[in-house]
Amino acid sequence: MAKTSTTTQGLRAAIERSGYYPALVAEAVEAAVGGEPMRSYLVHQETTFDQNEVRRHVTVLVLTANRFIVSHTDEQAADSTSPTPYATTSTESVKLGRISSIVVSRVVANPESYKPGTLPREIVLTIGWGAVSRIDLEPAACGDPDCEADHGYTGSSTADDLSLRVSEAGDGPETVRQALAFAQALSEATADLH
Repeated sequence: MAKTSTTTQGLRAAIERSGYYPALVAEAVEAAVGGEPMRSYLVHQETTFDQNEVRRHVTVLVLTANRFIVSHTDEQAADSTSPTPYATTSTESVKLGRISSIVVSRVVANPESYKPGTLPREIVLTIGWGAVSRIDLEPAACGDPDCEADHGYTGSSTADDLSLRVSEAGDGPETVRQALAFAQALSEATADLH
């Protein structure tokens, strides 16, 4: 889908609906997108509780013909570096050819009576492009319970650049639909490159 006024308006409306510093978020996202046509987008607002504070975070994902753009905005309370509350916004632009994995985990209620097209209760979208990897190590062992030799370590490396959980109960069915549509559009865009 080419960037049209409808697509641009839809993205802006989603940013406005998130209610989270919409002017700041929209400016950062629009600057990162530039004049490139948008294919798809997803706006996800998340509230977390940190001891006695409520913190908000918004993630905006945009797919263009050539790039995957990720924007994060976090709010911070006043601290030793700033006498007033502040927000931090960052954008990252990733060439589509760098995306190495897209994982969509779906949670469905009553799977025995599942009908195709039924909206999942929640999804977790994980996208990897090699910027962040997690290494999980543990001591290696052999099958001999009496063995005292050092077998080194074993483990796995996982691309873990972005993981986003969207649920029908917390975010609403439209956000779950939008997340699935975004994941499909991103999968299709990267499949064309490999």
